[in-house]
Amino acid sequence: MDGEDFAVGCFLSIKTTLGDEFEGQIISFDRLSNILVFQEGSKSGPRRNIRLLKANYIKEFSLLRQDEDPLDVKKCFLDLTSLQAREDSAIRKAEADSERFGVGVTSEAQSLFDALSKTLPVRWDKTVIVVMNEVRVSSPYLAESVSGGTPAANERVKKVLEFERKRMQTRGTSQ
Repeated sequence: MDGEDFAVGCFLSIKTTLGDEFEGQIISFDRLSNILVFQEGSKSGPRRNIRLLKANYIKEFSLLRQDEDPLDVKKCFLDLTSLQAREDSAIRKAEADSERFGVGVTSEAQSLFDALSKTLPVRWDKTVIVVMNEVRVSSPYLAESVSGGTPAANERVKKVLEFERKRMQTRGTSQ
């Protein structure tokens, strides 16, 4: 299938070599990649599906009608409220993710933090791991470095630290 047959604005009924059938309007064609960009369906509305299809996957097509350029700026709709909400959510997630990385700590300290975070709420306070907002684990991040919490909380953190250190040693010797 040669892309020269396709014009922006055409509404086509398409059958692909993979067995898919759909109707859509061509909104763009990239000659180099031989990819057509379709806006699916023939109904107008604020929400539309976009489909990218390599022209050589088209088994057959029929022209339904020719229409104006679908990318008319005056008719395009962007839900700025939704876009702003998605951006805000992505920023919050990125900030939360960045708080999970210790600054100026060893990879071993980060591994211990990650292990603790699997079962307990943790955060960094500079180079100190704070567990459950009460237990503090300072460098060199050994069981003896645990302080500040209730005896039960301290014991739980010590056990996780000792277990993770054993796992790290086992992995280090098996490599």
